[in-house]
Amino acid sequence: MPGDLEAQIEAFVDHYNHQRYHESLNNVTPSDVYFGRSQAILNQRERIKRNTLKARRLHHRKHAA
Repeated sequence: MPGDLEAQIEAFVDHYNHQRYHESLNNVTPSDVYFGRSQAILNQRERIKRNTLKARRLHHRKHAA
């Protein structure tokens, strides 16, 4: 049925633009880039990464001694 096809295409486009991370866009969605959210997302990821590495180092030092 044409309505089913249209619904499937709409679902695919929504997934592609709003949910699927794109490696060529630094692993953010096209909508994140379009709406200017990509840099904030990348900054947040970098903060999380730094904090995780810091916690791992502290944990390692604590248990290596």
